[in-house]
Amino acid sequence: MQLVFDGHNDVLLRLWTHERDGNDPVAEFLNGTTQGHIDAPRARQGGLAGGLCAIYIPSGDLVFADPDENGHYETPLAAPLDRLPSLGIATEMAAIALRLDTADAWRLCRSVKDIRKAMAEGIFAAVMHMEGCEAIGADLAALEVFHAAGLRSLGPVWSRHNVFGHGVPFAFPKNPDTAPGLTDAGFELVRECNRLGIMIDLSHITEKGFWDVAKTSDQPLVATHSNAHALTPVARNLTDKQLDAIKECNGLVGLNYATAMLRADGRSDGETPLSDMIRHVNHLVDRVGIDCVALGSDFDGATIPDEIGDAAGNQKLIAALRDSGYGESDLKKLASENWLRILASAWREKDV
Repeated sequence: MQLVFDGHNDVLLRLWTHERDGNDPVAEFLNGTTQGHIDAPRARQGGLAGGLCAIYIPSGDLVFADPDENGHYETPLAAPLDRLPSLGIATEMAAIALRLDTADAWRLCRSVKDIRKAMAEGIFAAVMHMEGCEAIGADLAALEVFHAAGLRSLGPVWSRHNVFGHGVPFAFPKNPDTAPGLTDAGFELVRECNRLGIMIDLSHITEKGFWDVAKTSDQPLVATHSNAHALTPVARNLTDKQLDAIKECNGLVGLNYATAMLRADGRSDGETPLSDMIRHVNHLVDRVGIDCVALGSDFDGATIPDEIGDAAGNQKLIAALRDSGYGESDLKKLASENWLRILASAWREKDV
C-alpha cells in the first residue's frame, strides 16, 4: 500500500458543523462515521496517512449556479466576511484540531520530521491550514497566534474577496484572470508568511494574485488542490502558463478530486471515471514533471468520484495510476514524498 499524504481536506469544517449539532468531534473522528469522507478508520483503510486540514469559514449566502443548456455556469462570488465572527469560527476549528491532538486521535504536525514520525507510527499526520484568511486582520497579529497553535499553511483567499486579495468564482468555462490580485495587506501577508515559514497556497486566488505571489514570495509556488485548465476550463484550475511557473521554481500542484474540476464538461457528478483523474495527472506530470505533482483531494469539501467514495477508497486511485504506467518510485512521489519535499522547503527544514 502506498501511504498518501493529502494536500487538502475540509474535515475540520465537517467536525465543527457536527459539533454545533451536539456531536463530539474527537469521538466522530476516532471511532468513525458514515458521513463525509475522512475519519481515522477510513483513513487507515485507504492508506491516508495525513494531510493539510483546512480551517475554512463557510459562506452562508453562496448558492451554486445551475448549468445552462450548454452546460455553462457562473456562480456569483460569495460576499466578503466580517473579521470578528470569522475569527471566532477559526478559533473553534483550531481548538478541535488541538483537542484531536491531545486525545491522540491524530498528530498535529509542525515539521516534516513530525509528519514522518506520525506516519511511521500509524497516526494521522495533520497539518493546520487556513483556507481564506478572513480570521486574520490586516495587522497580522492573529497570524502569530495561529502560527503558535500550529498553522503551517494558508491560502490568502478562498473564492471570495477579502482584505488580502481577490478570489476566483466557481465558473465554467472561465479563465482565472477574473479580478485584481493581492492588496497592499496581501503583499505584507506573503512577506510575513515567508518570515514565519508558513506555506502559501494559490488554489483559489485570481491569476493576477498568482503572479503577485510569484514576484513577492521566496517559497516555491504551490496550489494544494487545483487541476489543469487546459483539460477542464473552470476558473479554479491552473493555466499552462501558471503550471510552467510552478515547474520553473520546483513548486507543486495537488490533484483535486472534485469532479467539476476533473470532467471535460465541468459538471459536479459522482459518476466520473477515474480515467478523468489520470488524464489530469498525466497532463500535470507532462507539464511540470513528476517531482512537482501530488494529491490534494478536497475530501469533505467537494463531490468526488463515486468509485473512490471516501478516504477508504484512496488506493483505487493509486491502483489506477499504477495500471496506467506509473512505477512504485513515481507513485511514492505522487502519494507523499513530493508533499514532504515542498513542505520542508516552505518551512526551511534541512533534514527531512
